[in-house]
Amino acid sequence: MKYNVLILGASYGSLFSTKLLMAGHRVSMVCTKPTAELINREGTVVRFPIKGRESLLDIASKNLPGTLSAGTPSDIDPGQFDLIVLGMQEAQYGSPGVRELMGRVAQSRKPCLAIMNMPPLPYLKRIPGLSIQTLEACYADPGVWESFDPALVTLASPDPQAFRPPDQPKNVLQVGLPTNFKSARFDAEAPTALLRTLESDIEAARFDAGGGPIEIPVKLKVHESIFVPLAKWPMLMAGNYRCIRQDDMIPIKEAVHANIDKSREVYDWVWKLCAGLGAEDEDMVPFEKYAKAAEGLGKASSAARALFGGAEHIERVDCLVRRIALQQGLQSDTLDEIVTLVDARLGKNRSTG
Repeated sequence: MKYNVLILGASYGSLFSTKLLMAGHRVSMVCTKPTAELINREGTVVRFPIKGRESLLDIASKNLPGTLSAGTPSDIDPGQFDLIVLGMQEAQYGSPGVRELMGRVAQSRKPCLAIMNMPPLPYLKRIPGLSIQTLEACYADPGVWESFDPALVTLASPDPQAFRPPDQPKNVLQVGLPTNFKSARFDAEAPTALLRTLESDIEAARFDAGGGPIEIPVKLKVHESIFVPLAKWPMLMAGNYRCIRQDDMIPIKEAVHANIDKSREVYDWVWKLCAGLGAEDEDMVPFEKYAKAAEGLGKASSAARALFGGAEHIERVDCLVRRIALQQGLQSDTLDEIVTLVDARLGKNRSTG
């Protein structure tokens, strides 16, 4: 069966859309009008690193069996879709047009798969024992999420690293780290079955680059545990947010490896916090595996780049983890320092913005 999937966000979203298009599904992407016109005219191109191949492999949407279209938020009727993928940064959901679309998405009662570092509030409501009220302050616009049914919202950790090459048009995306999207199941059975179908379709899809069909990395992996996507939190605190310094930023590789013992300490602390919520060891990623992956991350994190690019909002997973820790009676000097640095930089950006 071929599904109709709506993806909010044409940057990171184009990676997931390419995997769906390879499997023959129909995808509509929500983006700005100029980007939508570009995608409708030329399609998308995602550049993948392939094991054993020196150069990147360009996969154009126009060469895939699925169909792709793009539109602006006002063009979209969520009721026409089987699954809605939330692939934007958290602050973008409250922007004009998108906020109204999110209201229609909630009303449609269609299942939503968030591919975000910052988990949607309805997803957090699925975690027993969390007090959601104290966490709302970490969100740019918590009201966006009020009407969503937690049973119809799940989360996939955006583990694959991808970026728009600065010298390329906005329909081109390059994959830096080709890992998998690790999704928690939905509370409800029917949307979980849909996710599992997409998982197997993506697994089976192949691409012929000229020498016969080959497997393309970046898969969807659906897990029974709702805690699997939280495995990203130790990585974010040990690496991504520690790229942020008072006056500049450093690559993730340096943030992790300049003081490996300190990085391990932070990582283990956040692991303990996740375990306190109910995560099992098998839901998490060992520090050694993360540290090895970080060796290839020569750029500063997207959060750091946004902050030093003047952004007035970024995803505040640092704030979220700290407030959850306070609920558990836990405290970390390193995390306190991260939150202070991010608060200060955002304050500076907002005062000059």
